Amino acid sequence: MSGPAAGTAHAATTTDVVCLGESMVTFLPSQPGRLADVPSFGRGIGGAESNVACALAAAGHRAAWVGRVGADGFGDHLVETIAGYGVDTSAVRRDPDRPTGIYFRTATDRGTGAHEVAYYRAGSAASAMSPANVPYEELFAGRILHLSGITAALSADCLALLRELTAPRPGRPLVSFDVNHRPRLWRDGDAGVLLELARRCDLVFVGEDEAEEAWGIVGAEAIRAALPEPSVVVVKRGSAGATVFASGPRPGPRSSNAGGADSAAGGAEAGEGAAQAAGRDTVTVVPALHVDVVAAVGAGDAFAAGFLSATLRGLPVRDRVRHGHLMAAAVLTVPGDLTEPPARDHADRLVALDDGAWGRLRLGPGWTAADRAHEEVRTP
Repeated sequence: MSGPAAGTAHAATTTDVVCLGESMVTFLPSQPGRLADVPSFGRGIGGAESNVACALAAAGHRAAWVGRVGADGFGDHLVETIAGYGVDTSAVRRDPDRPTGIYFRTATDRGTGAHEVAYYRAGSAASAMSPANVPYEELFAGRILHLSGITAALSADCLALLRELTAPRPGRPLVSFDVNHRPRLWRDGDAGVLLELARRCDLVFVGEDEAEEAWGIVGAEAIRAALPEPSVVVVKRGSAGATVFASGPRPGPRSSNAGGADSAAGGAEAGEGAAQAAGRDTVTVVPALHVDVVAAVGAGDAFAAGFLSATLRGLPVRDRVRHGHLMAAAVLTVPGDLTEPPARDHADRLVALDDGAWGRLRLGPGWTAADRAHEEVRTP
């Protein structure tokens, strides 16, 4: 069954987070240099929403990824690899007429002018997603539905789909939205639509830099003023950390048992940098960690996964942000977009540190191995 009429919530929720979006096969260079000079590439996977699903599944949550891939070998590789992380891929659809998207990138940090990415996604199977061909019953089966602005940029049909999924309706799960502004995808479109979509969601992740680039909005407070509706707005501020604006309690992700629902905005307790904002918001500021970066790819997706994981556990806002920082640090200290997250008890111990100890943490490659934490986690 497809279409909005299928959006009624399941009586028994069996999934924590459902992620919808395009995943592509990624070709990673064998050595640094221009794409024109790299002699060979290794194969991986890439996709903001599937990255979040994989990270959540690796952290012990029940995660599902919904998308469309071609009826080709690359589609086989994507579905098999994502499922290998423990993600439910049963709702992925195969398109016999359109290919799976692929892209090539250089080894250079994407934040530099030397970074190159060559996308081959126009006309991909995922770009054909629409309100008429996605399985709504699977999308609304979880406690949280996670979306991103990348999907909205793929086609008019994809934008229509996101408008349907973010529309208010009975039984809608908590909707999480990562703005994920990609200028290259919006060269022929209006990125202002991302603001429209974000305002219809419950939990929004947005970077200060992308809000300025996409909307001309500068500063965390101005971003919150432009996004008054979501219960929680997480403003990512790079090396400065993150600022979270959380309103009073609203319905959180549906509980999968009789224990009731968590509150998406609840737990915004007084803590590091926390203060009462004008009106009904609590503002929580959490500094970023010192990280020995190996590759700055996939960190935003990992941060979202860490924050969502802690949200599902009903942790206070400060702890949700800290778990996001830790999950991002795990990815930043490896070459690819995905890695094994820290063990939950290890992450919980770090999250519980006092402000001074948190500020002195420095994480490098290998830190996620709990039995080596004393070697890799330095507190000078």
